[in-house]
Amino acid sequence: MPVVTTSSGKQFEIRSDETLLEGALRQNIALGYSCRTGRCSSCKGRIRRGATSAIADEQGLTTAEIDAGWILTCVRHADSDIEIEVEDLSQWPLAPALTLPCRIHSLDRLAADVMKVLLRLPPSTKFQYRPGQYIDIIGGNGVRRSYSVANAPSADKLLELHIREVEGGAMSRYWFTEAKVNDLLRLNGPLGTFFLRESASKDLVFLATGTGIAPVKAILEQLAELESPFKPRSATVYWGGRLPADIYFDVAVPDVPLRFVPVLSRANADWTGARGHVQEVFLASQPLLNETLVFACGSDAMINSAKLLLASAGLPDGQFHSDAFVCSATN
Repeated sequence: MPVVTTSSGKQFEIRSDETLLEGALRQNIALGYSCRTGRCSSCKGRIRRGATSAIADEQGLTTAEIDAGWILTCVRHADSDIEIEVEDLSQWPLAPALTLPCRIHSLDRLAADVMKVLLRLPPSTKFQYRPGQYIDIIGGNGVRRSYSVANAPSADKLLELHIREVEGGAMSRYWFTEAKVNDLLRLNGPLGTFFLRESASKDLVFLATGTGIAPVKAILEQLAELESPFKPRSATVYWGGRLPADIYFDVAVPDVPLRFVPVLSRANADWTGARGHVQEVFLASQPLLNETLVFACGSDAMINSAKLLLASAGLPDGQFHSDAFVCSATN
């Protein structure tokens, strides 16, 4: 089997039927990832030696990145032994993904097309995750969908999800017309590497669109628990929607000095707040990018635009983290 050597010196083998990312996760090597479909760039790495082949389009990469040798580990096979330059997340231990039963604890509308779902696990279950990670929900008919957890771990062990209705979607039909309290489901997780890194004395900026605010809410709750030496210097949330109803709750967390900037792209003349797109409104504030950590969550269009815009404005490598919400091809 081909052997992968990372820039941090770790080595792992790759089976013929798995991607680089799958092989790493199977052997408890912590690499960054999010969508697992080639549409974001959370799992990117640069090949130093050896050959790989793509099994899907790498839409999350720019032409310049491809020309420079970057690949996406979630959609690449190893054709030989390889050496790869890639972020090593081993200093932030991640709990292994588990498949567990869960029941619906409550269902509440946050907006006409957004449902808050609270899930409860069996009392004896120990489910660990980092705020910002996501889970897959497996419905009774085997349909599987990914949702970010919208709360930090809590004593009641409930998991909060914010679910947007998708027209014609199989899981949307379930959540919005069929789901009942105490329904039995299965979850798989935690998944993804969208979580808070070292943030002491940094300016944290969160860019969210739609229900991309969910993992941001979880991370903000985590900030409230940090001891003073580990707290960021500031935290700002830019949450984008089309109309005022898309901003479906007040982003505020006790004990976290937070600046909240709602941004609307189709507001009428009565709207006095920011207009346009979150990444453009943020950059217009003339931030000190060298001291800023950006966490972007929402549509892949926003994330790809933000990544390019902020990189061209001078945001250093390694200071942009993202979690793209990618719709299933079958909804």
